[in-house]
Amino acid sequence: MAELSNKERMKIPRQPMPEQNPFERNRNFLEVNLGFTEELARLEAERCIQCPKPKCVEGCPVGVQIKDFIKLVAEGDYLGAAAKIKEDNVLPAVCGRVCPQEQQCEAACVTGVKGEPVAIGRLERFVADYERATVGIRTVEVKPPTGKKVAIIGSGPSGLSCAGELVQKGHSVTVFEALHELGGVLVYGIPEFRLPKEIVRAEVEALEKLGVEFRTNSVIGFTDTIDELMTVEGYDAVFIGVGAGLPYFMNIPGENHNGVYSANEFLTRVNLMKAYKFPEYDTPVFDVRGKNVAVFGGGNTAMDAVRTAKRLGAATASIVYRRSEVEMPARVEEVHHAKAEGIQFVMLTNPLEFLGDDAGWLHGVKLQKMELGEPDASGRRRPVPVEGSEYVMPIDMAVIAIGNGSNPIIQKTTPELQFNKWGNIIVEPETMKTSKKGVFAGGDIVTGGATVILAMGAGRKAARAIDDFLLGEG
Repeated sequence: MAELSNKERMKIPRQPMPEQNPFERNRNFLEVNLGFTEELARLEAERCIQCPKPKCVEGCPVGVQIKDFIKLVAEGDYLGAAAKIKEDNVLPAVCGRVCPQEQQCEAACVTGVKGEPVAIGRLERFVADYERATVGIRTVEVKPPTGKKVAIIGSGPSGLSCAGELVQKGHSVTVFEALHELGGVLVYGIPEFRLPKEIVRAEVEALEKLGVEFRTNSVIGFTDTIDELMTVEGYDAVFIGVGAGLPYFMNIPGENHNGVYSANEFLTRVNLMKAYKFPEYDTPVFDVRGKNVAVFGGGNTAMDAVRTAKRLGAATASIVYRRSEVEMPARVEEVHHAKAEGIQFVMLTNPLEFLGDDAGWLHGVKLQKMELGEPDASGRRRPVPVEGSEYVMPIDMAVIAIGNGSNPIIQKTTPELQFNKWGNIIVEPETMKTSKKGVFAGGDIVTGGATVILAMGAGRKAARAIDDFLLGEG
């Protein structure tokens, strides 16, 4: 193929992602996005103008060498592209699916100044899937053993990223996971139709091949404390990546009615415990078939919950959000997919009270219309109640998806650690060091609820600092 000029590259349109038909996928849990073909991937890769100083790399929390891997895709060297990505990212198939590239690497893409940015995330997914399908996930070179032991608490994105980096440096790494399956929020929080669990399992297995040891059903703070890991079991350093899994509620009347779930519980039952395959799996979940479901919130978790309810057979599945669509923190792609699948959006509306019958079962929610006032601390316009606008919406199930806080178990059992008023661990931002020597932390337990890739970036940053500490340089 003749070398294209930048002008010619800029004229190539962004390639659409093949996806399931909306009216078929809203009744199944198969992956919505089907992935690029080789032809689509190479054409999309040709859109990259190979900037001398690529700003997209600055926008990537883990620093993937984006222009280099895309060049390899354009040349048809997909395995080389996968290897290039894995120099900086141990979970490319995951990140290619769930990371908000439109706010990070793609937001900085020069091609997007006059048109649409290069589809970096879709290309990352393509090369990761190509490698897994053709030769299996290949492992990278591991340095000779150092004799140092590191405990990673939590097998979510920050923990897996940290473990992958440290094991490559020759350290002995053990990951402790509280649940019976590995992956943290990747398995309990994100639905199958966005991130198939076989993808997560394959990435975890690749880390096992590198030498990472995994221990499930280990609730650090109960089974062992951090002090016991370091003094009794002989770990030289500890990384805390337990996430933010404690759900927030709205504290309005009626939240204790039967049929009111936190998004955490609802999604964990369906995703991790396979309630969507009932009775093949015996985990119970509210039977929404033919009933009305409302999800309160406007983030990606709310989108996951409402789209899950639709797939379980809800007659109506609605998002109720107190601001307008412009202020919704959910990814644009997720909102687009939800609308295509028949999800209803009730904007500028706030719940006041859940209504139930004499037996305590939910049958409705009292709502109030809102209007937008001046911006609040988040930069979004503050919702203000409209007097006299109250009305009742009939619903059979409610899901609260307004965010999560940190679980207090580690805070109660490790008094030397410093926490802020929200229960997040305080760290040095450049090293992720905590107030306790040899203990580091990253991900949602530090930042509060954030994205997979930001958690991975924190895990990678902590791994570099842990390596320095173990070698006596930090």
